[in-house]
Amino acid sequence: MSVAQVAEVASPLHDAASLLLVDDDPVLCEVLARALTRRGFTVSIANSVEAALQSVEDDPPEYAVVDLKLPGQSGLKLIARLKAADENTRVVMLTGHASIPTAIEAIKLGAIYYLPKPANADEILAAFNRDNANDDVAVHGSTLTVERVEWEHISRVLRDHDGNVSATARALSMHRRTLQRKLRRPPPDSA
Repeated sequence: MSVAQVAEVASPLHDAASLLLVDDDPVLCEVLARALTRRGFTVSIANSVEAALQSVEDDPPEYAVVDLKLPGQSGLKLIARLKAADENTRVVMLTGHASIPTAIEAIKLGAIYYLPKPANADEILAAFNRDNANDDVAVHGSTLTVERVEWEHISRVLRDHDGNVSATARALSMHRRTLQRKLRRPPPDSA
């Protein structure tokens, strides 16, 4: 069933499609939950991987929107658990820290799309409806900037160390505070 059909089916006679929204920003969760409820979903909110896992264990959702950077661990850890609970769960990864390595990993783990923040409910619905790849995406001939290559490398090493900043700093031979400063900055443009 497509997301467009979900709104048509959601009525007092039918159950609305279940959606799990996982993000540590309570304001974002509240706004998105209201918007997605108006579009025919029954929305559950979790602000951590642990709370999300409990919700998945109780009742696996049909749809999930998962933030990449959550307290304690990465939202990537949650994708595989969602898919194991119900292989038909459609997962969209939402992040304010977009990078090529995390996008690739999210898709390999079973997410159907990867959206950078800020994303609104309509963009999330469009992502849920993406069943096929788009071969018309423009290919840019420019190479990555040095700053972007550094950001991608730091992101990959951070992911390899399960989000542990101290272990990542040691692996990069970098002072922890320097790494924290770099992580607080938004990702540099690709070109």
